[in-house]
Amino acid sequence: MAQGAAVRADHDYDYSNFYYSSSDDLFAIFGPYDDWWYGSARNNGYYLFSQPMSTKPGPEINLEDQLTHEHRDMLNLASYNYLGLSYHPEVVAAAKSALDHYGLGAAGSPILSGTMDLHMTLEKELAAFKKKPAAMVFATGYSTNVGLLSALLRPGDWAIMDQNVHASIVDGVIMSKANARFFRHNQPGDLEKKLKGTTGKKLVIVEGVYSMDGDTARLPELVAIAKAAGARVMIDEAHSTFVYGDNGRGVAESFEMEDQIDIHVGTFSKALGGQGGYVAGSQGLYNYLMGFARSRVFSCALAPAVTAGVLAALRVAAREPELRTTLWNNVAHFRKLMSDAGVDVGESTSQIIPIMIRNDRKILGIAQKLQRAGLYLQPIIFPAVAKHRSRFRVSISATHTPEQLNRAAGILVETLRSEGIL
Repeated sequence: MAQGAAVRADHDYDYSNFYYSSSDDLFAIFGPYDDWWYGSARNNGYYLFSQPMSTKPGPEINLEDQLTHEHRDMLNLASYNYLGLSYHPEVVAAAKSALDHYGLGAAGSPILSGTMDLHMTLEKELAAFKKKPAAMVFATGYSTNVGLLSALLRPGDWAIMDQNVHASIVDGVIMSKANARFFRHNQPGDLEKKLKGTTGKKLVIVEGVYSMDGDTARLPELVAIAKAAGARVMIDEAHSTFVYGDNGRGVAESFEMEDQIDIHVGTFSKALGGQGGYVAGSQGLYNYLMGFARSRVFSCALAPAVTAGVLAALRVAAREPELRTTLWNNVAHFRKLMSDAGVDVGESTSQIIPIMIRNDRKILGIAQKLQRAGLYLQPIIFPAVAKHRSRFRVSISATHTPEQLNRAAGILVETLRSEGIL
């Protein structure tokens, strides 16, 4: 294939073209996919993901370029490390100590031999932090939503979800075989419409901060409509727990609606800088999930070193509100830089700031230019967002300095201007 044709192929195809195959052979799709993937897409910059990082996920990192295999020092605006806790000295020390004491892994399912005193302590302190009777820890955020929803929902039940919820929520509902409906993003009127005609058990699912747009849920209106329809309410605060609210308990706290929401879900891999997820709610919910959350029952428990690190991070986040203050000061500073330059950041109001490109072909070349100028930002394209809704996603941290944010903004604005985006 000629080089020009290969470049065109990169942009004429994406993952959606390789989802189905007309062959009866399950493996028949591999050949066409490999022709596209190895023949053109990867070598011409379609895939800029999974680039190996050789440093901690801090404000400045060292990264291996997937195309040139060169190592570069870059400013980092791509990590979820909102409070910088993944490398906090106290967190690292706790993980090291647990590694010496407990060894590498839990070596068992939580219901068999995998539960350790660290897990019980984390669940107890997390429940106290969230002001809920109980909290259950899962090994990953993805397995949290999958395990929770497939445990609670049954065929004939209804799951009414914001159209922008995490993939793990969608997958959990699919596994449950419950009836699924989506309401238009953050539109209370459409939620009310979608609830009409539903009978029996109902669960309305929203998020605190939406991970691709950076906006917050319209909780007061949405919860009122759900309750009027007799539905239970679940909120996924993966990107807002430990960040929002006077005490860091999330968007529900900031709206003073924690007790009006039945199920609180979150992760440890964002603001706490670790790994895992949790469900917080009633003791009855905890007891039921102990028996029916298959992603927890049939999976190895969270590694003790990670558990100890997460526990230490929780304690730091709870006692040092100044971390959140610094984060929000940084968010305001960077947002002003973008506003002054006329950069389109969509509807974001959070520490997640999308840089809207809306050009699926152009964004990959822009990403390469940004990286070679010293700024690490990942292009967000289909299937993570809808086609023609491509964007870069900036994640601000409490550990960014104003000088680092100024430099990053300068690289971003200059590159967008050179590409005709501004």
